[in-house]
Amino acid sequence: MASRLLSRTLPDVAAKAKVVKTLPDFSMANKVCMITGAARGLGNEFCRAFIHQELAKAACVDSEMVPSDYRIMGVGCDVSSELSVQQAFRRVMDTYGRIDSVVASAGIVENYSAFDYPSDRIKRLYDINVHGAFFTAREAARNMIPQGGGSIVLIASMSANIINIPQPQTPYNASKAAVKHMAASLAVEWAKTGVRVNCLSPGYMLTKLTRTILAHDQELKKTWESLTPMGRMGEPEDLAGAIVFLASDASRFMTGSEIRVDGGYCAI
Repeated sequence: MASRLLSRTLPDVAAKAKVVKTLPDFSMANKVCMITGAARGLGNEFCRAFIHQELAKAACVDSEMVPSDYRIMGVGCDVSSELSVQQAFRRVMDTYGRIDSVVASAGIVENYSAFDYPSDRIKRLYDINVHGAFFTAREAARNMIPQGGGSIVLIASMSANIINIPQPQTPYNASKAAVKHMAASLAVEWAKTGVRVNCLSPGYMLTKLTRTILAHDQELKKTWESLTPMGRMGEPEDLAGAIVFLASDASRFMTGSEIRVDGGYCAI
């Protein structure tokens, strides 16, 4: 009796239910995205991920100029300089007229013990990783609020949550913890403006630079893999789904959150 009643009820419910389309929300079609640190590494992979999602236009921002074509505009920028960041945003707005998604991916990492870390290099790291992320996010919001909103993604790291071993990198870890908390703080501050701010935290990823380093230190690679529950390092493409999700309308009710893509590293 119950099964007959259910079979009669479900079609009626389905007919009245609002149809929720999920896959189209992941599309970047008709959107303009701006990615810092896009000449190389993960920033370059994020740019590729957006283009594969039929992105309308992309502005790839880096200290080195990125080749431009009709869909990708290369913009030279020093993210540690607020003036340089403002000029980069002005150029993108003058060219495309709007910015829908911004990814703050520019960052550096160095390995020194706490006692040996040169103070000028610590300052440089914070200027790029922390101040650069803040300047980028603030300028993004200034341009997004008048147009009704947008999505900002700050690239942190699993290092915001754990202590990496065996390499010493205290300033880097602290800088990424700052970026993670910055994303949550800005998300709350701008929540009612339509600007969303989220954080993507990668684990150990096999970028070109990382591959070059590990080619001369296989033991370090084995250590990182052994500490990762999935038993491997991530490929840059493993971040494509997460970055598109955060930048697109698929995450439209999500702000102040962190997505970790680390092969389970932070879970243990």
